[in-house]
Amino acid sequence: MIDRLLVVRRILADAAADAIPERLAEGLASQYAVARTELFLVDYRLTALVPVLGEAVRTRPGDPAWRCFDHQSEVHDGDVIFLPVSARGERIGVLACAPLPDDPGLSTELAEIAVALAHELQAAASGTDRYQSVARTRRLTLAAEMQWELLPARSRIRPSFGLAGQLEPSYNVRGDSFDWADQDGRLSLSVLNGMGEGVTAALLTSLATYALRNARRAGIPLADQAALADQAVFAEHRGATYVSALLLELDLTTGEMLAVDAGSPRLLLLRDGQVHDEKLTKEFPLGMFEDTDYQVQRFRLEPGDRLMLVSDGIYDAVAETGRYGDAALARFVRRAGTLAPLQAVRSLLGDLRAFVGDAELEDDAVAVCLDWTGRPPQP
Repeated sequence: MIDRLLVVRRILADAAADAIPERLAEGLASQYAVARTELFLVDYRLTALVPVLGEAVRTRPGDPAWRCFDHQSEVHDGDVIFLPVSARGERIGVLACAPLPDDPGLSTELAEIAVALAHELQAAASGTDRYQSVARTRRLTLAAEMQWELLPARSRIRPSFGLAGQLEPSYNVRGDSFDWADQDGRLSLSVLNGMGEGVTAALLTSLATYALRNARRAGIPLADQAALADQAVFAEHRGATYVSALLLELDLTTGEMLAVDAGSPRLLLLRDGQVHDEKLTKEFPLGMFEDTDYQVQRFRLEPGDRLMLVSDGIYDAVAETGRYGDAALARFVRRAGTLAPLQAVRSLLGDLRAFVGDAELEDDAVAVCLDWTGRPPQP
């Protein structure tokens, strides 16, 4: 007898890129007697879980599907089971199945299917627009489209670190972005802010990001990565526009952090319940001058440390009551210390939106959260 889990995995692997949810629903019905299946995708703003098959309504934070998404664990609500659809910490959405047959091994197998589904959705993303389109609660601007396509992912969880980032205004972001990659026991992380508005800012940030990736993938040291990106931006714009950037490289075994601060965001360190401002010497933004000689700075993380990287669009945001400010930011980082990185950045930007109320943010806001566990990376 062919294992039913293997059958569903094959169905997922063989499905056309734009038909994965339908084929999954058919496979679950035939192999597990699951009558109703729904896939929810999280929207760009992290405020809605949007149904793909149309058999359910959009959910909001606090609903069972959201509890599953937030806690990354199965949730039962009557005869419905909700399972996280995540791959390597990248939270894609939630799988809902009902009714649950009386089968003691069902939950474990469905959880494996949800993980396999996440990997298949990631693989299919380059071959169809369906899932990106569904995950939008409104249209993205062209600049925002460019920025979201530029991102490596929104979250990543490994034994040695947890990492997440978020952009706001999500559907209208312009020049703010982030990038990361981990390889050979090191984590590279950058946060960038291209000067200007709209597509101009997005193009500038894209140029700097690709220049940094090109240098990083060639095995070039951190300071030289900054120098090469600086030259690429200057060659194109001759100093008329530039990119503020913070480049970090973490040794996942020792906790040693290398940094190049080219005039970019605040770096807050949460250690033992206390928030510290990790002050770095700022250098010229990328592309401001020709042949800037960037210097690497060093500091060390301790196991359990959290770094929160925030752009000026957060702490300089203003409302009728005044400026969001450093004190409110430090209080939030301390209060959110127990949250997973993606929950922390989502909550921070939610707090920012509540602060400004109905007003639009005057500047882009980017938040990136990095936890270092102190455990060595797995090979």
